[in-house]
Amino acid sequence: MSFEEYAALARQLADHRRAGEQDAAAESARRRDLHAAADYLHQRLTAQGQRLDQLGRAIGVDQPPTPETSATPPDPWAPPIPPTAAGPSAPPASAASSPWAPPGWSAASGLSAAPGPRDGESDGAAGAPGRAGVGAYPELPAGQARLALPTAVSSAGVGLPAQRAAAVDPVVELELARRMADEADRHGQQAELLAQRPALLPTWSPLARAVAVYAACGVAAGVLMLTLVLASGIGLVDGFTLGAWICAGLPALAFFGGYLVLGRWGRPAMVAGTPPRYLPLGFAICFLLVPMGYCAYLLLFRALR
Repeated sequence: MSFEEYAALARQLADHRRAGEQDAAAESARRRDLHAAADYLHQRLTAQGQRLDQLGRAIGVDQPPTPETSATPPDPWAPPIPPTAAGPSAPPASAASSPWAPPGWSAASGLSAAPGPRDGESDGAAGAPGRAGVGAYPELPAGQARLALPTAVSSAGVGLPAQRAAAVDPVVELELARRMADEADRHGQQAELLAQRPALLPTWSPLARAVAVYAACGVAAGVLMLTLVLASGIGLVDGFTLGAWICAGLPALAFFGGYLVLGRWGRPAMVAGTPPRYLPLGFAICFLLVPMGYCAYLLLFRALR
C-alpha cells in the first residue's frame, strides 16, 4: 500500500471520527433539550395539580383516596409457598396438556406420578436427560416439536405470539403532553371563572344582585305586613303591635334576611376577601319599602272605598 493510500485512509478515518463526534454532540444536545422539556412539563403539571386541589377544596370536593400499596414488594427470588401452607390452588390448564410435561405428570400436585428411585439407589439411565426410552425427557417428532415451542401470550388471545411494540418517539410524546397541558390550562381557567361566580344570579353585577335580594326580602315583608293588616281588621292584632311591626319589625327581618341570603348564596366559591353586601343600601331599601307599601295600601283602600 502506497503513502497516498495511507493518507487517504487516514483522512477517511478522521472524517468518520469528526462525523461521529458531531453526531454525539447533536444527540447530547437533543437529549438535553428533551430533559429540559420534560422538566418544564413536570413543573407545569405539578402546578396544575396544586391549582386543581385548591379548586376542589374551594368547592368542597374531597381528594380521591389513594390506593393502599404494600410497603415491601414481593421478592422474586423467594421460594414458592408449599401447597399445604398456601391452601389448595388450581394448577394452570396448560400444565396438564403441555407437550413438554414428562410422562406421569400430575396436574393436581405438579409432581411426577411415576415412581422414583428409593433412598440409597442411583437414578440409573433416568438420571441422564435427553436419552430416548428412559422416560426422563422423551423426544418428540419434528411436527410436534414445532407445535410445542413456547409462545408469548398476548392480550389479543392466548397462545398467540405477542407483537413487538412500536418504537416511541420522545419528541412526539412530549408534544402530545404539551398539548394536553395547554388543554388542561384552558379548562382550568374556565373552572376558575365559574368558581368566581356566585350561585345566586351569577351573571348579575354585585350591586344589581344586592338590590334584587333586598327588594325581594322587602316584598316578602310587605306580604307579611298585609297579613298583619288583615289580622288587625278582624281584631287579632292591636294597632300598637301593627305599627311596631310595620315600622321596625318587618323591615329589620327583611334586612337581615337579605344579608344572610347574600352571605350564603351570593358569595363566590373562590374570592379574595369578603364580597360587598351594600349594607346602607339594603337598610334603606328594607326600611323604606315596607312603610311605603303600607302607605300605598292605605291610599288604594281609601281610593276604592
